[in-house]
Amino acid sequence: MPYFEAVLFDWVGTLVVPKWGPVPERPKGAPWIARTLLRIGRDASETEIRRISEALSEASKRPEVAGRWSDVSAAAHREGYDTWVRAAAIDPDLADALYTTLSDPAGNPFATDVAPTLAALKAAGLKVAVISDIHFDLRPAFEATGLDAYVDSYALSFEHGLCKPDPAFFDLALDRLGVRPDEALMVGDRSAPDGGAVEAGLATLLLPPLTRTTEERLHLVLGACGLSR
Repeated sequence: MPYFEAVLFDWVGTLVVPKWGPVPERPKGAPWIARTLLRIGRDASETEIRRISEALSEASKRPEVAGRWSDVSAAAHREGYDTWVRAAAIDPDLADALYTTLSDPAGNPFATDVAPTLAALKAAGLKVAVISDIHFDLRPAFEATGLDAYVDSYALSFEHGLCKPDPAFFDLALDRLGVRPDEALMVGDRSAPDGGAVEAGLATLLLPPLTRTTEERLHLVLGACGLSR
């Protein structure tokens, strides 16, 4: 018999390899910059990609930039982003194009062990939720891969005005599943936001952030639930 009734999963870094750094402190996302430049017909040379990446990296170090980011709403995230790109002297057209790339759920590939893990959890009768600090709807990413069949509920920060590690955000996710804190396991990749689940009474499993789709770590989730691979 499983140890839990439900599992809550973070998205970026836990289930998918990000195409970008989710916050400006991690702007080393040259591929997303390259794809954006190509899409709008701009110079996509290595020199230009490096110039933009370095400008964003330097801008991210400014206190007025780091302190403005929030996923409590789409508007709040855009405000923080605009502060960032202005500090990096990115022209408005490119800034808009880059934001379109950042706000597209496509291009964040799922790890190869996501599908079998979610299938095993559902087969064992566990409920599954995705809880994410995000400024856009990531449901299409699950629908496009068929993984939505394994997800019972989504708790997305921009839809509720709450972000991790606020215990109220975890409480909301639990309420949508109809389970108590002691009946659920939280799985994430960052101690500050995801580890906040402990304060909400959830057992919590933190895994190293994904860097490749072939990294298989989710068997640890099955083990924590008392299930075999």
